[in-house]
Amino acid sequence: MKKSIDLTKKIKEKAFGEGFDAVGIAKVPGSSRIKLRTASLERWLQAGHQAKMEWMQSPKRKKIENMLEGVQSVLAVGLNYYVDTKRMSKDISVARYGWGKDYHKIIEKKLKKIAKFLETERPGSKWKICVDTSAFLDKAWAEEAGIGWIGKHSNIINPKIGSWMFLGHLLSTEALEPDEPSKPICGECEKCIDACPTKAIEEPFIINSNKCLAYHTLENREKELPKNIIKNMGNWIAGCDICQEVCPWNQKNIPTTSEPDLQPLEWILNMNKQDVLSWNDKKWQENLKGSALKRIKPWMWRRNINSISNNP
Repeated sequence: MKKSIDLTKKIKEKAFGEGFDAVGIAKVPGSSRIKLRTASLERWLQAGHQAKMEWMQSPKRKKIENMLEGVQSVLAVGLNYYVDTKRMSKDISVARYGWGKDYHKIIEKKLKKIAKFLETERPGSKWKICVDTSAFLDKAWAEEAGIGWIGKHSNIINPKIGSWMFLGHLLSTEALEPDEPSKPICGECEKCIDACPTKAIEEPFIINSNKCLAYHTLENREKELPKNIIKNMGNWIAGCDICQEVCPWNQKNIPTTSEPDLQPLEWILNMNKQDVLSWNDKKWQENLKGSALKRIKPWMWRRNINSISNNP
C-alpha cells in the first residue's frame, strides 16, 4: 500500500514537473460511469452522429484492456492551451487549439518521459500513451481521474483552466492510488447549446457531427460544404470555438499557457482572406509543417475560405 502511495506521488510530481496543468489517476475498470459513457458512445454511433469519422467505431474504445493488456491504472493529464491574445485579422477565425505547434507531439513527448521514469521505478511494468487520436474514451477517463468533468458541449472542464485544455493519458500495469472522479457541475446552464449556430449540440453532451462547424472545416472531404454549414460559418475556416467562448467557466481569469510550443504562430494571428487565397500548395505546406492543422489539406483551406467569402 505504502509503495503504491509513494509511486503515485512521484508520478504526479513528475507530471507536474513536465508542465502539465492538471493531473489525476483513475483505477481500472473505473466506476459505473465508465460503463454509462461507453453505452452513450454506442447510442451516439447508432444515431450516426459520427458522420464520416469511421475510426470512432473502433471496438477498442469499448474496453480499455484492448489498449493495454493487464492495465490497472490511468494517469490523466491536462495541458492548458489558452493564450491571452487576439488575432490581428477580423475576417478569418481559427480555433485556438491550432494556434501553436502540434499538441499531439507535445503531449506524447512529455508522457514518454513520465513513462520512462515509471520504468526506472518499476522495471518490467508495461505502459501505453494515448492522445485524442487513440481508440480510447479520453474524456470519460479524464473525468474518472478527477481532472475535470464533461460539459454539455462535450469538452472537459477544469475549474481553473476551463475547457481550454488538451488531454493525454498514460495507461499502466502498475496499481496506483486513484483520485476521486470529477462531478459535473454545469447545473442548468445551457449557454453552449444556445450559442451553437447550427444547433449541433442536439441535447446536453450530445454533438451531432453532421451539423458541427468544426467537423466540416476539419474533417469533411467533400468538394463543397453543406449549404446550412456555409450559411452559419461566420468567419470560422478551421475548427470552431463558439461553444467554449460562451462557457462561464472560460470567462474566469485563465492563465496564459507557459508552454513555448503552444504560443501562437505568427501566420495564424496575421492571416487574412485576401492573402491566404493567393497561397499555393507549397506555401500552405510550409506554414502547416509541425501544426495540428495540417490535417486540413490546402484545397480544403481554399474551399473553407471561399465558403465564408461567398457567405452574405
